[in-house]
Amino acid sequence: MNKNWQPQTRAIRGQMEKTQYGEHSTPLFLTSSFTFDSAEEMAATFAGERDGLIYSRYSNPSVDELVAKACALEGTEAGFATASGMAAVFASLAALVKQGDHIVATRALFGSTHQLLTNILPKWGVTFTYVEPDQPETWAAAVQENTVLFCTETPSNPGLKLVDLEAAGKLCRAHNLLFVVDNCFATPVLQRPAEFGADLITHSVTKWMDGQGRVLGGLLLGTQEVMDRVITFCRHTGPAMSPFNAWTISKSLETLHLRMDAHCRSALVMAQWLGTQDGVASVHYPFLESHPQHALARRQMSAGGGIVTFELKGGIAAAQRLLNSAELCTRSSNLGDTRTILTHPATTTHSKLTLQERAMVGISDGLVRMSVGLEAVVDIQADLVGSLQ
Repeated sequence: MNKNWQPQTRAIRGQMEKTQYGEHSTPLFLTSSFTFDSAEEMAATFAGERDGLIYSRYSNPSVDELVAKACALEGTEAGFATASGMAAVFASLAALVKQGDHIVATRALFGSTHQLLTNILPKWGVTFTYVEPDQPETWAAAVQENTVLFCTETPSNPGLKLVDLEAAGKLCRAHNLLFVVDNCFATPVLQRPAEFGADLITHSVTKWMDGQGRVLGGLLLGTQEVMDRVITFCRHTGPAMSPFNAWTISKSLETLHLRMDAHCRSALVMAQWLGTQDGVASVHYPFLESHPQHALARRQMSAGGGIVTFELKGGIAAAQRLLNSAELCTRSSNLGDTRTILTHPATTTHSKLTLQERAMVGISDGLVRMSVGLEAVVDIQADLVGSLQ
């Protein structure tokens, strides 16, 4: 892959070498294992004395192509593809901590990530402390002698709070912490955490990277040193992505820049329009001037993303009425699709949080998350306007 190519060119032309058939589009390698010409070659491959494919839980040409493209987009040295986004998030923590270690994490996290920190890792003697994502001046006080990792996502799901990546990178360097960032909402099109010192970046490629609601997948991308540990963990615990899903997502990366540009433009229009509707109490979108971290968003993101969240004055009843009345927009817990999706986080993605926990991350009963699709904006507005008056 030519290192001088722009990211969108790498996503299209970063293909593996052609087979003997000279195909223009990369073929799909649906195989569980690979063969060897001799016992000696097989032994040398297993011993690491020669390069070669062994088993698709370890690596596969279709998966390797996706990983190479994603590394080129994020600007990282190595990667591993997992069967789901949460498999990637779990591996990003479990591969790097041990009993007695401590994690500092920003409070505004996806619901399942919160469950990992509060209910799963503590079973193995790993503790954590939450810090506020928008208060970097308080982060250092949470670092303990046994702290090994700083974990965050930005923008956050669903409140769209931002983490100052430059400040986080400085904190991690000062305290010798691993810096792990969930970059799912922004994608490498809008934000590249490695440029701020992130050691490991996770993605749910189920979302924007696939972008069409077809397959599950996750990515772990980072420095070679950190990825060596992560890859060893993943190869032996088995969360590998299927070749078919990898091939599908690799094709989707070819249009990622175009799609994210369109999603972001429509999301900004929708955010501005929602702010004019009588039934809407507030709108959250990083590139709105009313967003309390608007300046930070402009500094570390190239656009505001495809997610808009808004508070309805009528609380849960108004939220349910909006979702039930929608005909064009879809009711789903997913996001990052060509089709606009409405979600009520308090009763779905973050329903396992207590009322107090939801309040602390800004999830009210009237909060609605909108993943803005690629339909005509006027059609999305027409679908919602009757329920927002």
